[in-house]
Amino acid sequence: MDCVVTGGNVKVLAKAIHSLSRIGDELYVEPQEDGLALRSVNSSRSAYACFLFAPLFFSRYTIPSGHVFRCKMAIKSVQAVFRSLASLEKTVEKCHIELDEQKDRLTFTLHCKHGLLKTHNLSFQDSESLQAVFDKDSCANIFRAQPRLLVDTVVHFPPSLEEVTVAVSDERMWVRNHVDEDTEQSKAMLTELCLASDEFDHFAVQAHNSVTFCLKELRGLLVFAESTGLPISMYFDEPGSPVVLSVTDSVLEGNFVLATLSDDPNHRKNNTRRAHSPPPPPPDDFMNDDIDSYLIAMDTSIAPGPSATGPPTPPLAESTYSKQPAAANHRTRIHSEEEEEEETSDSDRPPNKKFCSLFFGSVLPPSSQMSTQPVTSQEVLASDSEDDT
Repeated sequence: MDCVVTGGNVKVLAKAIHSLSRIGDELYVEPQEDGLALRSVNSSRSAYACFLFAPLFFSRYTIPSGHVFRCKMAIKSVQAVFRSLASLEKTVEKCHIELDEQKDRLTFTLHCKHGLLKTHNLSFQDSESLQAVFDKDSCANIFRAQPRLLVDTVVHFPPSLEEVTVAVSDERMWVRNHVDEDTEQSKAMLTELCLASDEFDHFAVQAHNSVTFCLKELRGLLVFAESTGLPISMYFDEPGSPVVLSVTDSVLEGNFVLATLSDDPNHRKNNTRRAHSPPPPPPDDFMNDDIDSYLIAMDTSIAPGPSATGPPTPPLAESTYSKQPAAANHRTRIHSEEEEEEETSDSDRPPNKKFCSLFFGSVLPPSSQMSTQPVTSQEVLASDSEDDT
């Protein structure tokens, strides 16, 4: 592999690498006939990003015919090559990327002004092809906007915010911070912005849905799009399906595929209703014990009066009569069985943050095996995204 990047494209390449660093800790490099592919994925397989640079992006792009080369390396080591983004455009005239097969090194050589050369020999590991499975063109909702619109939108959210929710109607898009169910509403700060359809270059809605995804990866793509001036396209269907953020130019294409939360508000209502439904009755051999203990508690604790002829007290009220000595022998059994039922109902509930993985089949087999091995999707319970290191 022998690639040469010149002029302002050096800064574009550097910005792409810095955007990929928002996704994962490793950079996957795969030279192809249709261009150089740079990819990254986070450890939980809930965020994936790929930049494909066409051969016209380079002043020279040659790859050996009949030889497939794929590698991965620490993305921080590649970031160190393009450390100072502000001075790249002023001082670097071209960047030469070459594969040294004898030393198993990927060499980045920066040709600076006044004949100064900066050479970085980076070690790598062989890897299989990394590819997410998604079809953005089949999504029901498609939007395209200038990066400044989205930059001005997310600037209202604090840097510590992890997730945002995007909801759409025929003429509006709402962007708000995501608040967990466990958070007290009185202590949560809610921020919501409304964007009209005429603020977008393209606004097509076929399904009125809302999706929740990580804000960190969106910020990374916005930095790249703002520096290059490329519009951002957004594609999504329903909660649980991945949202795709894309930038496209004649010589490059970037796709960020992000997992979304599957427990949208509608699903939460169903889950809450199901969680509060009474648990299934216990087996018959325990039924008689529960009834006996219940009757003993009733006989020993309820004073005679008008309330004694009322409807039976619900089982949750049995603990209020636990001070009576006649029911002491049955207290432990009653509480233990109630705890077991509560644990059973809790285990049936879905987790609060259930991300449907894009993927993916995370690392796919070589192309020769793709026709014989079908791609299967899997669900991953993951944190929102990895913290910046």
